[in-house]
Amino acid sequence: MPERDEGRGMSRRRILGIGGALGVVAATGLSVSAALARRPSTTGAELRSAVPLPPPFQVPLPVPAVLRPVGPGRYAITQRETIAEILPGVPTRLWTYDGTFPGPTIETRRGRPVTVTHRNELPVPTVVHLHGGHTPADSDGYPTDLVLPKGGPGGAMHMGHGGHDPRAVVTELTRDYTYSLDQRPALLWYHDHRMDFTAPAIWRGLAGMQIVRDDAEDDLGLPAGARELPLMIADRAFAADGSLAYPSLDATLRDRPGVTEAYSAGVLGDVILVNGAPWPVHEADAARYRLRILNASNARHYELEAVTDDGRRLDLVQIGADQGLLAAPVTHRLLPLAPAERFDVIIDFAGVPTGGRVRLRNRLGTGRTRDVMAFRIARATADDSRVPPVLCTDLPAWQRPDAATVRDFSFRAGRMDGERGWLIGGLPFNPARADVTTRLGDVEVWRLVADVHHPVHLHLTGFRVLSRGGGPPLPHDAGLKDTVSLRPGESAEIITRFDGYRGRFLFHCHNTEHEDMGMMANLEII
Repeated sequence: MPERDEGRGMSRRRILGIGGALGVVAATGLSVSAALARRPSTTGAELRSAVPLPPPFQVPLPVPAVLRPVGPGRYAITQRETIAEILPGVPTRLWTYDGTFPGPTIETRRGRPVTVTHRNELPVPTVVHLHGGHTPADSDGYPTDLVLPKGGPGGAMHMGHGGHDPRAVVTELTRDYTYSLDQRPALLWYHDHRMDFTAPAIWRGLAGMQIVRDDAEDDLGLPAGARELPLMIADRAFAADGSLAYPSLDATLRDRPGVTEAYSAGVLGDVILVNGAPWPVHEADAARYRLRILNASNARHYELEAVTDDGRRLDLVQIGADQGLLAAPVTHRLLPLAPAERFDVIIDFAGVPTGGRVRLRNRLGTGRTRDVMAFRIARATADDSRVPPVLCTDLPAWQRPDAATVRDFSFRAGRMDGERGWLIGGLPFNPARADVTTRLGDVEVWRLVADVHHPVHLHLTGFRVLSRGGGPPLPHDAGLKDTVSLRPGESAEIITRFDGYRGRFLFHCHNTEHEDMGMMANLEII
């Protein structure tokens, strides 16, 4: 019989209080069922910008530049501050990869390893994680494997408030991250993963996309070239001086982690950015488009729909998930999207008249945050793309009887050392402890349960969703994923195989405020 094991962690730092929606469960003592009656559409509190915001659908959609290699299989990125005009006419200071937000897109091929050298010219340490990458442990971006700025200070600033991590590998100024790319073609993304400060670092601009391709996908006839658009959706708020507003307890991001109490359930902005532009518009052909959608928001959830000016909803034909192509297309009218999730979607504008507009909207938003972006149909054109009924045949076929172990993990609020925190299995993160130890090649079933919204992400490996709430998976759970969105009070089962590399990896909530405040755990593969 499979053994059952409660996922746990250990206290490692001061855990800050919880505000917003989660206080319903933790602070007031309401049951999960009572909290569910309130049906929050998202977890977090919204910051309001202090500058005038532009009208929607005026700024052209930017498409991030593709990074050029500096040698065979080698890339170089400099992390540095820059000032950019995100809101028209308003200068904003950003932390960036190579001076842009999002950072440059890295185009790669399956099975062709690449090395990316990151140079840290920011005033704080950084860590780079390739989210969704099938990556060796020494390049996975463990939170204490820091790249220090030149001459930067040492001490507690680098290891958080939990003390020294004896396994941390710290470098100064530069670090090489090597990715084998022995994985299915998919949209991945890279972002900062520094201990205690992931959320504000991503908020300031440290995020970019990476695409893995292969010949089999290229031969499917899917929309390509100018009709394939990577879309990084993120919300932000702006202070009166044009800077990005964020409620850090320490604005320097050097010593004290966390956010003010009102925002500790998650930080939401009142401006929706796509590829770094506010509510942009894209001139499109009356043809099929492939939208590779990433939710890079810290805490905001979306429920996307595509609506024409006359109120028609267009089909969102999902062809891929976090870890690549589905076996067959799945058609949606509404598509939920949690932080860190990616969906590969085909949308057909052929039935929209020239001059017409299609708005991509967020059903979970209110006011200005209901709009995401728009497409303006500029011309009729020929379209030789297609959506084949069979997309791939290489999805893993893991079954429950294959599982060597079944584990239970709760993602919830709790108390530690007299203070509230975000906990896995009742305890916050400790980098010095292996919370789960598994053997290379083992198949496992994990049962997850949440109090409020928690997008749960596994490093290294993809997984399939087996069930939700004891019932079947939802349509958007199809395919191979690395992030599963748990709604308030919801349980889910996932199945995976820990394959490829031994070493220390992570699983955690990808509400990045939750992550910074304890909701991570170690996964040791032996």
